[in-house]
Amino acid sequence: MEEFILIFRHEDGKKLASPEQIQVWMKQTMDWMEGIAAQNKLVNQGNGLSFEDSKVVRHKNVVTNGPFGDIKETIGGYIIVRADSVDEAVEFAKGSPVLQGEGNTVEVRKIAKADGLH
Repeated sequence: MEEFILIFRHEDGKKLASPEQIQVWMKQTMDWMEGIAAQNKLVNQGNGLSFEDSKVVRHKNVVTNGPFGDIKETIGGYIIVRADSVDEAVEFAKGSPVLQGEGNTVEVRKIAKADGLH
């Protein structure tokens, strides 16, 4: 069994949701993660990523406020799951409430393990 990170990318991040809608999404997200955990496949429930106190360090140590500006999408958070294959991890991703937002995506990446490192 392998570990995969599911990275939540929001293209609708600049649109403001009501507090009520945020509560609905949070409940849907918790229910979705509980379904994965019930299968003993949730390794880490991750964290949301704040937009406050964000910086981007670029080539030649140029530091900018970010991740804003010209980008169309932001990374809103992640979770780590255990799956038998990338296809199983993709099936988990397909259930993410993040996908309710038009243009939003869930990136599925296998976590590389270095031999001998723990």
